[in-house]
Amino acid sequence: MLTGKAVMTRKTQEPAHTNATNDQSTPGLSRRSFFTAAGASGIAAAGSFLIGDRAMAQSTDWKQPGNNNHVIDLQSQTGTSTEGTVGIDFYGHCAFKITSPAGATVLVDPWRDDPSGAWGMWFKNEFPETVVDICMSTHTHFDHDAIMRPHSTMILDRMVGNFEFADLKITGFADKHTCVAPGWYEWTNALAEFGAEACPPDNVGHMDNVTFVIETGGIRTLIWGDNRPDPADAFWDAVGRVDVLTLPVDGSEHILSYEMGNAIVERLKPKVVIPTHYLNETTSYTLTTLQTADEWVKSQKSFKMLDGPSLPLNASEIARMDREFLYFGHHAQTA
Repeated sequence: MLTGKAVMTRKTQEPAHTNATNDQSTPGLSRRSFFTAAGASGIAAAGSFLIGDRAMAQSTDWKQPGNNNHVIDLQSQTGTSTEGTVGIDFYGHCAFKITSPAGATVLVDPWRDDPSGAWGMWFKNEFPETVVDICMSTHTHFDHDAIMRPHSTMILDRMVGNFEFADLKITGFADKHTCVAPGWYEWTNALAEFGAEACPPDNVGHMDNVTFVIETGGIRTLIWGDNRPDPADAFWDAVGRVDVLTLPVDGSEHILSYEMGNAIVERLKPKVVIPTHYLNETTSYTLTTLQTADEWVKSQKSFKMLDGPSLPLNASEIARMDREFLYFGHHAQTA
């Protein structure tokens, strides 16, 4: 008699039988074994158990179409400041592409399903193979680290410090991931159950986080990632002025609670707030346990429900705004 559970595969949406004790798709690795490894070495290190003794290539970037001609054209403008429209394209979850007035592009936090299968199937498709100059990731969790998917000339994975290219200036600030889930689904307890420390100072490496300030066109955008709500005072001082703030708040309060999100907004006083890390019907399944950000957005003094996945911003226009919530809802770029 077969024992185990049924899971869906993305291609067929048909149930595929797996054994909870020893999943034959990952020989020799049970769900418990995976988390035991995760506790010892972090989720990323546990992934090495998933491929057994097979040798696998670590990168397929050499297969990417195109070349770096666009970067060559723009690099002579490095250190300059260009006025004009800043484009923000939303790809669902926490993934954004920012386009500078000069045409330089940076994509942050592309997503994928957990390659181990331990966290289930979150996303309806693979992340689009978008062409960009720079790809970045705030931390190594699967829903933020699909840096192999975009066709990017440069990858700045968890970059800390300063980087300039064309009319873009990027500053990374090292901090920590939220380590105690504030909502009903206490997902952070899974780490403790298998011997891993989620909270600093002795947290496992995958609970580190880097926030990014991306400055272009006179607009400073703070990419929060899944950062904790209460970093040290030195963090707030270093970040400085924030014009556009992205925050991971959803109805399930998976990363930040409403109260935490509101406190961050009140402290930074950005011109624009963009919710992230919520259930988006275009890109994600209810298996994420996430909910929409509708309730949080509609509780704010001023908000706008956007009618598409693209948002053009101009420094002179947002200068008149004060904590205006701009919500992509279920819109997301799919190509």
